[in-house]
Amino acid sequence: MSRIVAIVGRPNVGKSRLFNRLARKRISIVHDQPGITRDVISAEVADGKYTLLDTGGLGYKGEDTPAALTRASEQQVDFAMAAASLILFVVDGLSGLSALDERIAQRLRKSQKPVRLVVNKADFGDEKVALDEAYRLGFGEPLRVSAEHGRGEEELRAAIAAVLGPAPEEDAGAAPKTAADPLCICFIGRPNVGKSSLSNRLLKSDRLIVSDVPGTTRDAIELPFDFVGRDGKTYPFRLIDTAGIKAATKLASPVEYFSRLRSLDAIKNTDIVFLVLDALDGVTQQDKAIAGEAIKERKPIVIVVNKWDLVQTAFKERGFAPYKSERDYREKYENALFDRLFFTPGSPLIFVSAMSGFEVDRMLNAAVKLNRTLDKKLPTAKLNQVLGYLAERNPPPAVGGQRFRVYYATQTGNRPFRIKLFCNREEKLTEQYRRYLEAGLVEEFDLKGCPVYFDLVGKVRDETRGSRGGGSASAEHRAKWKVAEDEGVADD
Repeated sequence: MSRIVAIVGRPNVGKSRLFNRLARKRISIVHDQPGITRDVISAEVADGKYTLLDTGGLGYKGEDTPAALTRASEQQVDFAMAAASLILFVVDGLSGLSALDERIAQRLRKSQKPVRLVVNKADFGDEKVALDEAYRLGFGEPLRVSAEHGRGEEELRAAIAAVLGPAPEEDAGAAPKTAADPLCICFIGRPNVGKSSLSNRLLKSDRLIVSDVPGTTRDAIELPFDFVGRDGKTYPFRLIDTAGIKAATKLASPVEYFSRLRSLDAIKNTDIVFLVLDALDGVTQQDKAIAGEAIKERKPIVIVVNKWDLVQTAFKERGFAPYKSERDYREKYENALFDRLFFTPGSPLIFVSAMSGFEVDRMLNAAVKLNRTLDKKLPTAKLNQVLGYLAERNPPPAVGGQRFRVYYATQTGNRPFRIKLFCNREEKLTEQYRRYLEAGLVEEFDLKGCPVYFDLVGKVRDETRGSRGGGSASAEHRAKWKVAEDEGVADD
């Protein structure tokens, strides 16, 4: 029997708050505005070992929600109900039952799935909670809960366990996580660049709501799938589809604020980031800011230029002045892109179309390759040789009459690549020269798309002389080199 629990009900009865409480995490966005949840959000509930689904409110027709989007949202609810082995039907205990609750109850009875009625907002005692009419729905004894304050939580968990049965036993001999575990990827970008369309193309289904209305996706959604790579091997993936990230100054509501937070949070929890751009818009200032968020978290980046079908159509039907050809447009787009995203050295760049499927598989092949690259070991001897060559080819600028100098380097970690640099003065390394060294290592070691992080260790101040370097300071510096060799990947 599958272990899937779906939470359903009309808008604004507290489904998302109940979802977060059962999941013991803040995943779904909670807000008083109805219709916030549109896609199906899922989470694994560890203590009960089941999958919990949060769904959009049934029957919601808000002024900002087109009819097509409402229908699509309800289709997602149908998907969740069809997959569920238990449905939690949530009603508002303070406002009482509505005609919409009655219609939903009728729909649930037809589903012939186990249903438990959950009367939410039972914060003030049973005398204020409308229970009598709840019995009329025909789902047995109502479960009284307060999703906000936790009242009735244990009783609800027990009721879920009673339907699902005992949680499956852990496999004592289960192997620890390996490279064969799902690779977590994340689409990030501005609203309406086609992130959900790309997700649907990868999943080969309409699992996510896709709409021309910007802001359709408001939560980060996690979904598993498998991919057969160029080598014929099957690779498990976990996909996070996020809401479009607006500039902080352009957030029009608390909902947009929390959507932005969820998307930024998704970047932290992913292995590889896909930065999605619009093929016609080029790289905007907001695209640059979003890429900066991924760099800040030191995540590998694949740059995906979506809607390439529109460029192809433009050239076939009417030309695209002032560009001579599709190839000319692509070259100029690429040059402008890396000029603006100069801080993403070597990131794979793929032109795709979610609508036609053009080159979509290349994204996942790039992710598989990147994931392999992240485990590379950089031989210490070659690392120092390359840094010496880079300094000779382009000496660092003099800062305060002194140039930055690296004495010794060693790799101390992966994901991201961490390089410890023993140097003369940390503050002499300018940001521009840091980027030059990072780009040089990416090129020389073929680390395209992988972040490189420098940990600087400067000379120790010799207190007896009141200056840096010389005497005992040099001896301590040499001792640090020995520590670095012991900690690093000194396999030369």
